[in-house]
Amino acid sequence: MARLVRIMATLRSKRGCPWDREQTHASLRPFLLEETYEALEVLDRGDLDALPGELGDVMFQCVFHAQIAAETGGFEMADALEAIAAKLVRRHPHVFTSSGRPLARGRKSHARLPTTPSAVLTQWEQIKASEQHSAGAKKRLLSGVPRALPSLLRAYEIGTRVAAVGFDWPDAKGAVDKIDEEVRELREALSESPERAAEELGDLLFSIANLARKLKLEPESALRAANEKFSVRFAAVEADLERRGSSVHAATIEEMEAAWQRVKRLSPPKTVRSRSARAPHARRSR
Repeated sequence: MARLVRIMATLRSKRGCPWDREQTHASLRPFLLEETYEALEVLDRGDLDALPGELGDVMFQCVFHAQIAAETGGFEMADALEAIAAKLVRRHPHVFTSSGRPLARGRKSHARLPTTPSAVLTQWEQIKASEQHSAGAKKRLLSGVPRALPSLLRAYEIGTRVAAVGFDWPDAKGAVDKIDEEVRELREALSESPERAAEELGDLLFSIANLARKLKLEPESALRAANEKFSVRFAAVEADLERRGSSVHAATIEEMEAAWQRVKRLSPPKTVRSRSARAPHARRSR
């Protein structure tokens, strides 16, 4: 880490790189997102050989932002690392003492410490709420869910947060019933107005994200896998039509549907399973 910080400082210096010197927090924003998605793609493939390089790219973006801040007297990379280290110790009182030392196991005083993922999640949110209260912030359960998240993932995170305080269906059937309800309302809205249809479609997608959470699946990963499966299959449809002297541009919908069925029947592509589609038992917001 120290070497990377030194390299970044050199790149930003007068004898460094003109491109690096002109960057700002705002200009780097898309790169942070892009590098994160590239790391996710490697995780989806299960390519552990490529993972160190992709994680390094994400780390570089973090160091880049810290260097820009350091140049204006804001903070340094060490401050960011210390902040997350202190937060992890503070929010894991079932693992660490207040000084950061691991707790000794087997003591009776530890009998009330959380022992399940759901109990840990509840404790995490309680500690976070207490921190916000101490800082003078009003206690709002959803205030920490980033608005910049992809909408489907944000819906998942919102559902996870409110479920931590018991605002949830007892099982997946409740989420499925809610989806059925939203589909009926969407059908009705189609004959009303585009605005009403858009509202109901949003409600349906939100409900689907909650079903994914109940099934312990991440909707973004599941949808990425579905996108890839469709893309592979449609490429096979194009190849099928080309072998028959046609193309997707010239074929009728009936011809494309027939090709689709042939592809499914004769050479079904492997289902692209996302390695990260299976969600953890519970999420914690930072």
